[in-house]
Amino acid sequence: MTSRLPRRIARVRPAQAPTVAGQTLARQSPDEHFFVANDAQDFTSVEGTRWTVVESPFPASRANANSPAREGWELGAVVGQDAFAFLAPSVPVNVLGMAHNTGQPGRDLPPQAFHKAASSVIGPGEAIQLDSTVGYVDPEAELTVVVGRPARGLTLETARSAVLGYTIGNDVSARDLQKTDELWISAKSQDTFTPAGPWMVTDLDDSNLEIGIVHNGNELKTASSADLGWKVDEILVYLSSFMTLQPGDLVLTGFPAECARIQPGDTVACRVEGIGELRNPVTSASWEDQPA
Repeated sequence: MTSRLPRRIARVRPAQAPTVAGQTLARQSPDEHFFVANDAQDFTSVEGTRWTVVESPFPASRANANSPAREGWELGAVVGQDAFAFLAPSVPVNVLGMAHNTGQPGRDLPPQAFHKAASSVIGPGEAIQLDSTVGYVDPEAELTVVVGRPARGLTLETARSAVLGYTIGNDVSARDLQKTDELWISAKSQDTFTPAGPWMVTDLDDSNLEIGIVHNGNELKTASSADLGWKVDEILVYLSSFMTLQPGDLVLTGFPAECARIQPGDTVACRVEGIGELRNPVTSASWEDQPA
């Protein structure tokens, strides 16, 4: 059996507002999005920057349906990478992460998951916003599974059938709050604490991918997906044993590499081999400047 070549699929928002009868509309829906695909193996080549508008890869998810087609954004249309902004690769119902999932020490513990609010998800280039009271905050670059179909009761033999592709997730974590919140809700689910993207890659061998962080241009020590205690198929079996995974859900698999504290003014780039780089600036929380 011949394996298929990886394909990139992205959720994007056009840079230009739509037009009606030749007139540009004054407002563009903030929710407008389309899915585009690219089969080029060299992401930086000319072919790698020209994308084709495709059907949503999540036909069972209304939230992930393409917006109504408009000029230049019909199915099959080819768009250059300068014509849109990358969004998080999906609109998830659930965002799940794995705790204590590094190496044999993680393997020696029962698998344990935590929930991140779907409202914490942001896309490439969007700011990670830190509240002035949040304390010590780390980024965590993680190989992230994008679920493609409803899945419950998966087995090791069927787990991969639920995987649409893989993306990069940044499990931003407030360490001081983890010490006081046993469920990690306040530490993991703050607004903007789950950057994801810039695209998903299908048919990727996830067994030994280099994972790392570049913090303010400084490359930190990397690790590998092979260093995860519980592997992708085992994680999906565990999660689907007690809940139904939904199309578009994101599953962050764990962070085996080195991290460094982030503060307003920083830039953090998360890298996963075979996928690329997810870059986000860090700012002070904008909502602190808003009137109550």
